[in-house]
Amino acid sequence: MSLPKPVMRGLLAKRLKFHLPIAFTLSIVAAAIFKYTVTEPRKKAYADFYKNYDAMKEFNAMKEAGIFESVRPSGE
Repeated sequence: MSLPKPVMRGLLAKRLKFHLPIAFTLSIVAAAIFKYTVTEPRKKAYADFYKNYDAMKEFNAMKEAGIFESVRPSGE
């Protein structure tokens, strides 16, 4: 008694019909999860930070700390 031959003709197409929709669905779900758990909170954090950010105040603080070599601190 021998085993029956495996059906090879059309096997790839048959498997793709099953796996391709699953792959697309999972990728869309993963992208949506990433968007709402990573990028949206990050956008909100940046917006909150720059809402009250004063660039000149930050520049003057760095200037007074001596970070810049080409800018003299006030009082010199």
